[in-house]
Amino acid sequence: MRIAISALLVISAMLAPFTAWAQSADATGVIADVSTAEQTIKLKDGETYRTPAEFNFEGLEKDVEVVIFYTVVDGKRMINDLELVQ
Repeated sequence: MRIAISALLVISAMLAPFTAWAQSADATGVIADVSTAEQTIKLKDGETYRTPAEFNFEGLEKDVEVVIFYTVVDGKRMINDLELVQ
């Protein structure tokens, strides 16, 4: 029984870093650049966010304040949702 519990603890410890990869975060900022060709939005803080393949860029332009909800995938910030700040 101790061996089974030890094995489960070891497996849990090994898989723990993978859960951090899937966590979402959010960022608030002002848009510095919008590229529909590269499907990216860059904020004035210098961070660049990639948009999904079918993304509506309507209303997104330079100097618009937004809240971006994203997930980091392979070191790139992928947008899950975006809201304009009124």
